[in-house]
Amino acid sequence: MAKRILVTGAAGQIGSELVPFLRNIYGNDNVVACGHNKPLPVEIVNTGPSDYVDVRNVAEFAEKIKKYDINMVYHLAAILSASGEKNPQLAWDININGLYNVLEVAREYHYGIFIPSSIAAFGPNTPKVNTPQDTIQRPTSMYGITKVAGELLADYYWKKYGVDARGVRYPGIISYVTPPGGGTTDYAVEIFYEAILHKRYTCFLKHDTMLDMMYMPDALKASVQLMEADPYKLKHRNAFNVTSFSINPSMLAEEIKKYIPEFVIDYEIDPVRQGIADSWPDSMDDSCARQEWGWKPDYDFPAMVKDMIEKLSAKLLKDK
Repeated sequence: MAKRILVTGAAGQIGSELVPFLRNIYGNDNVVACGHNKPLPVEIVNTGPSDYVDVRNVAEFAEKIKKYDINMVYHLAAILSASGEKNPQLAWDININGLYNVLEVAREYHYGIFIPSSIAAFGPNTPKVNTPQDTIQRPTSMYGITKVAGELLADYYWKKYGVDARGVRYPGIISYVTPPGGGTTDYAVEIFYEAILHKRYTCFLKHDTMLDMMYMPDALKASVQLMEADPYKLKHRNAFNVTSFSINPSMLAEEIKKYIPEFVIDYEIDPVRQGIADSWPDSMDDSCARQEWGWKPDYDFPAMVKDMIEKLSAKLLKDK
């Protein structure tokens, strides 16, 4: 059966790049991009079907599934960590009630779902170094709480109703295509823009704050690779740790200086985002993903920085 895919949150950082990635694999007409508040990128609208949906409205969402004859959903609609602390009620409403609706509709229409989780699902009591796949999860942010609940809901709907719900725990995502969208790891994207344009960046995290990161091409690859994996080989199915490299702002600044020697980094700590970052792992163990579905990143830390500098420099100079 041909894949008929719907992507929620298609205007977001990951969604805006996942849609073209999926269309390249499955065909433009077979991937429906759905946004909500933010306008969808022009190139997405011009290259395939697009629509708008509020995932909090279960009837509206079910109508889109029927309209486009969908058999797989990449559910990316969410409020991220820093934004979630500014409006925790909205974060709960979209991240939990929206996910519940997507799962409930899947129970009736029998489509597979990709449900992303995050390193935010861990908390200050979680082992910080080489964080295991299965470990204590007591997050202290609303975003993290919704991610843990989402992981549990995905498992429940698989065991109770046979809904094929799969997902990864994304680390920080670095991309040159879409600006960051309110996450705690946003510094790792912002720093490139400021380094290229102004040769200076003021970071909101401490210089030695270690966090897992991943380059966007690897994040896209991991998402599709998991959904295409043999289900009989998946012991976990959901909430797989995936990562590429663990870095801190100081390490990133030093690597950027290899290409922009005059670059200077300053620090002005945001206590909210620093508190969130301090509760997250320094590094994750992604051996379960490697063993169960062959996960392996293409980009290490130096390769990511080199590609970001090249691609973003070309983009920013073109925009000028």
